[in-house]
Amino acid sequence: MRILLFLATNLAVVLVASITLKLLGVDSYLAHNGIQYGPLLAFAAVFGFAGALISLFMSKPMAKWSTRAKVIGTPNTAAERWLLNTVAELAQRAGIGMPEVAIFPAAQSNAFATGWNRNASLVAVSEGLLRRFDKDEIRAVLGHEIGHVANGDMVTLTLIQGVVNTFVIFASRVIGSVVDRAVFRSENGHGPGFFIVSLVAELVLGILASTIVFWFSRRREFRADIAGAQLAGRGAMINALNRLRQESEVPDQMPDTLQAFGINRGHRGGLSALFMTHPPLEQRIAALQQANL
Repeated sequence: MRILLFLATNLAVVLVASITLKLLGVDSYLAHNGIQYGPLLAFAAVFGFAGALISLFMSKPMAKWSTRAKVIGTPNTAAERWLLNTVAELAQRAGIGMPEVAIFPAAQSNAFATGWNRNASLVAVSEGLLRRFDKDEIRAVLGHEIGHVANGDMVTLTLIQGVVNTFVIFASRVIGSVVDRAVFRSENGHGPGFFIVSLVAELVLGILASTIVFWFSRRREFRADIAGAQLAGRGAMINALNRLRQESEVPDQMPDTLQAFGINRGHRGGLSALFMTHPPLEQRIAALQQANL
């Protein structure tokens, strides 16, 4: 969930910035005498990393808003008190600051962690997960999410996204200039064709380049599973993954569109596999069973 929210926010920020810069004439200035690759690369890097950083700083409020998560301030129930105490204990063991803890309304078993640094994070779990998982399994799920925070996954993701954004912004404008000159016969390469083609190319390249981020996400899931096993026990982590696998196999229990705590329902092949944010649960369970903890 945190990956999808981050990518959606990043794409929106970059597209809005690109449209604004076009309206302000920045692209026209860069392409006035044809593409100047040095200034264009610098421009792409500045705005590419700016878009990724803005997305990182917006990640926590965006997650709260989109999931309608309720942050636990003062616990009102024994379950909320246990949840806060468990997160506090795991966070201390992982060497990170106490995250905000939230519960969001969802029938499916789901959890996520996000935040711009390891001492200002958010860990949230769904109502469905709290109802159906036992305490050891919930503890393992929390350990997995805290593992993402302790491993600095959001910051590393931001750096990768910044590089990806730089490539997308740079390549889209080169494509726009080439098409404008070759198809629309614009002498300076910055006619209407340049603006339209570069914007479309930016959108398409942004979606395709997100496969790099998805690959990174799949790799980091294995590390977060190990962190969950170290914090809560290998058996509890495997049991949590097995319970998720069982739920994913129940018809209509886990919609295909839901990315629930590392679930991609079923096996995918071809191009669709490139857009998976998490590895199949069978692979994760096998890797955890063989891990040297």
